[in-house]
Amino acid sequence: MPVINRVAEMQDQIAEWRRHIHENPELLYDVHETSKFVAEKLKAFGVDVVETGIGRTGVVGIIKGNLGDGPVIGFRADMDALPIFETSGKPWASKTPGKAHSCGHDGHTAMLLGAAQYLAETRNFKGSVAVIFQPAEEGGAGALAMINDGLMEKFGIEEVYGMHNEPRLPVGSFATRKGGVMAAADTFEITINGRGSHAAQPHNSIDPVLAASHVVVALQSIVSREMDPLKSLVVTVASVHGGDANNVIPAFVKLGGTVRTLLPETREFAEKRLKEVAEATAIAHGATAEVNYRRGYPVTFNHDEETDFAVEIASKIVGPKAVNTGMAPHMGAEDFSYMLEKRPGAFIFIGNGDTASLHNAAYDFNDEAIPFGVSYWVTLAETALAA
Repeated sequence: MPVINRVAEMQDQIAEWRRHIHENPELLYDVHETSKFVAEKLKAFGVDVVETGIGRTGVVGIIKGNLGDGPVIGFRADMDALPIFETSGKPWASKTPGKAHSCGHDGHTAMLLGAAQYLAETRNFKGSVAVIFQPAEEGGAGALAMINDGLMEKFGIEEVYGMHNEPRLPVGSFATRKGGVMAAADTFEITINGRGSHAAQPHNSIDPVLAASHVVVALQSIVSREMDPLKSLVVTVASVHGGDANNVIPAFVKLGGTVRTLLPETREFAEKRLKEVAEATAIAHGATAEVNYRRGYPVTFNHDEETDFAVEIASKIVGPKAVNTGMAPHMGAEDFSYMLEKRPGAFIFIGNGDTASLHNAAYDFNDEAIPFGVSYWVTLAETALAA
């Protein structure tokens, strides 16, 4: 089954919605206008239940099928933008300096709106489809906020599916994998405490700059010499702050960075060893280390049966040769992971073509991907909830 004819006819309309959202980006939970736009569209489509304020500013619509009772499956799209000055030069570029849809959440929202309109018109399924529009994916854990507001229980969601665009993956193709498809993302801050002194008298100091330099190098040994190379681990020190003058050895230096993992046991190991290595290395230089390790989004873990089903649906739309079932995992993070911890489901990537990379100021969602994304959602619903 190729792209659905009715969906192809809807492409221009859905692209208009997408460009409206793109012009008016909002950050984190402050997606009030986007949520209002989504809720108004869902009500206009005749969606049976439209609830706002789930996870502060999230929106959920329930579309009931005409073929009798059945389960409820959830489809999720994220709505928030990024704090970036857009340079795409498109006519629909951001009207708000310093905010931009540089990750394609405008496209995700528009495609799920298109699917909601189609499903509300046809209702050729049993049970119900929950369309979930989530705030604060970009670092705010909006998925967890919606879960904590009773998302799964309140609407009786039994399975949940997500989609994200992928630049450089051709339009008209999909990619996914079983198991860890996106990494857990943790952050750390390390304060190296020494003793300040005049820079001309280093012997009177315990130099935290020197100790911090050795800590940065030592942390790399966790990946290169302590971790099985077949088990993905990233340890990155991304910031170093210490001192304000060229002739003063400071009393402390702060390091900041991130740890990315794909397996729970790797995550546990990395947290333990990062603390041990930082503390021991600082002590070796006469200093001390205070480590603040914060766990962020967990691994986005695709369930086997649901991933097979997602691949089957994508293959119906674009053909099996255009569906990569063994994609390399992304070491970026995604808070859809929280939903996959609560319910079985799968996360899939849809081709966005030859566009700028995600989180790039020049990025823009490719509207040519819309018919494929909407057809995926519709076909998944009608197949999963067939009579």
